[in-house]
Parts: sequence; C-alpha cells; structure tokens
Amino acid sequence: MTATSATAGLRTIDDTLLRELVETAQASPRRRTNYNFHHAPSDNPHRFLNAMMRGSYCAPHRHVTPPKDESFIVLHGEIGVWIFDESGAVLSRVALGRRGIVGVDIPAGAWHTVAALTPSAVCFEVKPGPWDPETDKEFATWAPRENAPDAARYLETLLAEFDG
Repeated sequence: MTATSATAGLRTIDDTLLRELVETAQASPRRRTNYNFHHAPSDNPHRFLNAMMRGSYCAPHRHVTPPKDESFIVLHGEIGVWIFDESGAVLSRVALGRRGIVGVDIPAGAWHTVAALTPSAVCFEVKPGPWDPETDKEFATWAPRENAPDAARYLETLLAEFDG
C-alpha cells in the first residue's frame, strides 16, 4: 500500500470542522446534526460526530433489536448522559467534559438519553451497524417523544439535575 492510497480517505477532526458542525446544528430545526465517517447504513461500525445545541431533545431510548452498545466521547463542550430504569427513574447520570470524564460506553438494552449541558457540544459516537430506522431504537413510553408538547419541559427537568 502506498502512502497516497493509505491517506486518500483520511479525514481530520479539527476546530474548523467542529465549528462548522455547531453552526449547522444551530441552524437546524432539531438543533443538532451528524457528520458520518461511515459510508452507508449497512456499514459496521457506525462512526460519526454528533453536534448538538443546548435544548435539543433526544427522547430516551434503548437499542435491543439487535442489541447494540453505544459509546460517546466529548470533543467540544459538555454533554449529559442519563441512564434510566424500566419505569423512567434516573439510575445514573454523568457529565462528559467535566471532572476529567470524557467518554462513556452504554451497554446494549440500557434506557438512555444525551443532551448538551453547554450552549453547544460535539461528541464522537460509535455503535454497531447496520442502521435500520424501523429497529434501531425503542423509544421509552414513559418519556415524551421529540416535538411532543411536554418534551422541552421534560428536558429541562433532566438538565436541572446538572445545573442545580
């Protein structure tokens, strides 16, 4: 393998890319965006940057069909991660980007959500592929779905656990 072919697909993660992703997330109706390193939904594993603005809500969910572990490493800002029990009680929470904690690995089947604790945040996320939108996530029945009238209020109660 020549140096040219070995570096032909090389992509760097730098301040410029992170800034562009934050700007894209800021302009997005969902207030978040992904930048994929994998090429197709069938690829394995999926590797991507997930940029989110504070106030972007990702409904609590789990990955069970098929079971998938999921890892997050914060690159910019701070991200809250919550793990819930079957009824929606918070079992644990961790702030990525605080107190030397930069990443978390969530086991398959764990109910969880993530949210920006700072005005903007970017994390590197990895989980097994392939991606099938019909089976990728099982959403919790005890939490509001994205765009539900009470979603913003629910997110604020979660964020208050870190802000208080």
